[in-house]
Amino acid sequence: MFHAIQNSLNIDKESNLTNRDMFHRKMPAIKLFGRTWLAASDDLVYPGIFEIFIRSIWLSLIVTVCVRYYDHTWSCQSGGELVRVYLLGEVAFLVVSILFMLIITRLSAKGSIMETHARKHVEPILTVKILLLLPEISWNILGSLWLFGSNVKCSYEHYTIMITQALVFFDWILIGLTIFGLALIFDPLGLLSKKHLESSVEYGKLSRNWQRRFKFLWWMRKDENANETFQQVAGLLSSLYQGTDLVPSDIIAGCILLRIRQKRETRELHRLNILPVPKYTSDATAIFKNAPGWMSLDNASYYIKLSLAAYGWLYVMYLHICTGCFHILPNLTCCACFRTKRIPIIGDNCCYCYLAGMKTLSDLSTDDILYASFKNYLCEIPFCVIADQNKNNIVIIIRGSLSLRDLITDIAAGSNVFVCEGVPSNSHAHSGMIIAARLILKKLDDNKVLERAFNTYPHYDLVITGHSLGAGIGILLGFLLRPRYPSLKVYGFSTPAGLLSRELARITEEFVFTVGIGDDLVMRLSVDSVENLRTSLLIALRVCPLPKYRVVLNGLGYILFGIPEKDLENTWNAYNMITTVSGETPLLNDRDINTVEESRIYERDISKRRYSKVKLYMGGRILHIIKCKTEQSKNSKSQNKKEKKFEMRWAQPEEFTELIVMPRMLLDHLPECIDKTLITLIEQQKD
Repeated sequence: MFHAIQNSLNIDKESNLTNRDMFHRKMPAIKLFGRTWLAASDDLVYPGIFEIFIRSIWLSLIVTVCVRYYDHTWSCQSGGELVRVYLLGEVAFLVVSILFMLIITRLSAKGSIMETHARKHVEPILTVKILLLLPEISWNILGSLWLFGSNVKCSYEHYTIMITQALVFFDWILIGLTIFGLALIFDPLGLLSKKHLESSVEYGKLSRNWQRRFKFLWWMRKDENANETFQQVAGLLSSLYQGTDLVPSDIIAGCILLRIRQKRETRELHRLNILPVPKYTSDATAIFKNAPGWMSLDNASYYIKLSLAAYGWLYVMYLHICTGCFHILPNLTCCACFRTKRIPIIGDNCCYCYLAGMKTLSDLSTDDILYASFKNYLCEIPFCVIADQNKNNIVIIIRGSLSLRDLITDIAAGSNVFVCEGVPSNSHAHSGMIIAARLILKKLDDNKVLERAFNTYPHYDLVITGHSLGAGIGILLGFLLRPRYPSLKVYGFSTPAGLLSRELARITEEFVFTVGIGDDLVMRLSVDSVENLRTSLLIALRVCPLPKYRVVLNGLGYILFGIPEKDLENTWNAYNMITTVSGETPLLNDRDINTVEESRIYERDISKRRYSKVKLYMGGRILHIIKCKTEQSKNSKSQNKKEKKFEMRWAQPEEFTELIVMPRMLLDHLPECIDKTLITLIEQQKD
């Protein structure tokens, strides 16, 4: 199959040699004043056009003022010459700035993304342009002193000093916008080394810089797990950053190119008739024929609602932007901190807003809640324990990501040894989620929550549920609690891919039911997949002959009108782009091939630069649901209503090891999308 694909694409060996030379260059991050910045030499086209537009309007206004009022300044009681000097100086600054930006914009548009030699004059000219900001600021300071002081006195029927003062004021706004733009692309980690650093030295330097950056998160530094978490996150980000000069615009352009590449690959594989077609079905009877009874669409639909409720009042406000307060108000408990607590609730405010949000999003009553912790620190995730009267279960509900602390917990994604009774030795799991699961277990044990719950409800079973981060932590907590409660079950929704080593993932198929839909980003998100995506981005950027401004402009067109067929052909130089198939096991893009490509790009020891040493997978028995891609029916509207909207199949963790760039990769992760999809699937079974 590999040779067939190569032959079909007619790979030109000489072109590949040319491409190979391109791989030895770093990304073209711009270098100014002894440091690299978060911008490239080809990022100045649209900012340049914007600045030219603003300054041209400003110039026309000042010229209008000069034409209309210049002669009247001769009649000022005092300081008329200062007004004339300021206006003429301001016109000169604006003309010079517009000329510089015209040159910079023209040069920035030259060449492809990697052809930095075509833009070699951008950096020195931009340096001069930035330095001109200093005399412009000085000139405006003088203008402010002159025009807002007592030096100028002009007040006649045809002219007033207020017009010139307004020009000074708005010029400060223009200068402020320029400084704000520079602040956006300033990189505190962008210091340049005068000599080549060894891989380990550079890695250590980057890691220390990232840890210094985290010190600005002063509200997190007091968290119990802050030091350990920050070290892990700094290590990961340093590994991803090391050896590249990727800037945000490169990532945006790379994602656009990868989307085109995936469509091109799929088209080529269809043409060669070698595209594996997974068998999806809308028949739940066939899907769940050999599955245990607790794995069902009804149960999944029931527990996604509980997982959604864990997001609390903020999620109510998100769902009901205008009327959220009115939905929460009936469930609020005024001055709850001064009342006798019927149940242990930790970390909520005085009106129990978080609890009110949970009750609003579900049918829970206060009596159903046995314990709730809404504290949210690094690796400490809100959760609650309820007595589910409908299903006769004690349910632990763990919230997904909702804050910056949760995001950092997600990013602490390195693999760590997971020690637990009943699991194989040398098993690995997501570092941040291991800490979070053990913290939840500690709270449960310290407060004897489960012991008291099962003393009250001795015939109930234990269930854990959660969405996204909550699903990952729930699976690890399930491992920790399973020796005590062998019948424990876990319902995970949009479970992260980088969670468990493969042997642990196989064990979870016995007690974990995972549901995911479509192109969910998080279900494919792991350290390994991010490192592979980084490599794919670099490769895609290097073989694209188009300038970046064209790629970004085309991307906007793709969002509005879709990708035209001709762009699948003229976007690439001659290079073998068949690497992955959307939603399927990779054909040619495995870890070894990525390592080879990275060696060509970075010329370093990849085994030292790769952060992920153990590949982690999603846990549970995975039910993957997709939207049907059927042609528009010619039947009546009543018949269209009976058409199947979603199909499903059992999937393997290996199918979610590569990140794909798709339009719905973020939307498919939202819990309300999963809820609506499951409801629709259940309704389909009644037709």
